[in-house]
Amino acid sequence: MKGYLVLEDGTLFAGEGFGAPAVQAGEVVFNTGMTGYQEVVTDPSYYGQIVVMTYPLIGNYGVTLADGESRQPWIGGFVVKALCDRPSHWQAVGSLSDYLAQHGVPGLSGIDTRALTRHLRSHGTMRGVIATVADDAEPDQDQVAAWVEQARAFRMKDAVRRVTTPESYRIPGPGPRVVALDFGAKENILRELIARGCDVTVLPATATAEEVLALRPDGVVLTNGPGAPTDVPEAVATVRTLLARGDLPMFGICLGHQIAALALGARTYKLPYGHRGANHPVKELATGRVHITSQNHGYAVAAESLPPEVVVTHVSIHDGTVEGIAHRRLPLFTVQYHPEACPGPRENRYLFDRFLAMMARGAVSTCSA
Repeated sequence: MKGYLVLEDGTLFAGEGFGAPAVQAGEVVFNTGMTGYQEVVTDPSYYGQIVVMTYPLIGNYGVTLADGESRQPWIGGFVVKALCDRPSHWQAVGSLSDYLAQHGVPGLSGIDTRALTRHLRSHGTMRGVIATVADDAEPDQDQVAAWVEQARAFRMKDAVRRVTTPESYRIPGPGPRVVALDFGAKENILRELIARGCDVTVLPATATAEEVLALRPDGVVLTNGPGAPTDVPEAVATVRTLLARGDLPMFGICLGHQIAALALGARTYKLPYGHRGANHPVKELATGRVHITSQNHGYAVAAESLPPEVVVTHVSIHDGTVEGIAHRRLPLFTVQYHPEACPGPRENRYLFDRFLAMMARGAVSTCSA
């Protein structure tokens, strides 16, 4: 197959198609991770996005049964420099191309991903169309123009509603009762809670505060997810009601961090090209320590909009954006990055231990400021 990627500004990249023959519009973003492509394509936070991997060789260890972050791929398309079509790994059950083809996801290889990434860094995240077709004919000007219009017409709609669990479910455990509000949760968040003995109930993103409280939880986790936090006002309202109780420990991750900030009265804004990868340095202000983190977000919390009772706990070394907040009085803390990342740095898993300690203490803030 031949493959093409056209951006909304008319820039065209041509290469070899893999995965499914398809024409798909989406938001074109880049990820700087060196490994973890299966986790990327199955991360619900990438719903509706065409992901460009900056590391040049992708697919060399194939696809395994254990490495997915959800039940299926959620990306709109996948773009790589060099695709390995003969993977070698003792757990591999197939190739990346076959896996994407099975789930209807188009891919593009053989292009200059460095040039594409530099273009996105210079001009910001763009909408685009990825097209992989069996026909060897070159696209004419009319076809390219149609793709450009398709890219410009793309809008991210109902992202969280599409990836959240359709029904609640429980994973029993001997420890504290935790409700996870699923805005697009990665499986590893649940694994970290289960590993600590938590009795976990996962609720859809549309769950009300009353439904959460009916389960008598010891704590609530606000998970990651796709899109803009302002697109899920019902989730913001639920969190605001839960915070008003003043005694329910809460831990927010990524989109959950942004939703909590909105519930507290802060604002969020879209970053020029987002933070996506497994190598982002973040400074913890209370200790001065710098952690290497895994990230996947296109929006950030506006620090100047936070109310006085909320403090910034972590900041990005790259651009100074807010990477964590905590409430001075309420038992709430959140981080913008992914402490459950796998693959990626494991040093941030202590945050789950902090959440368990907060549940054990009850209605006591973890804020040290």
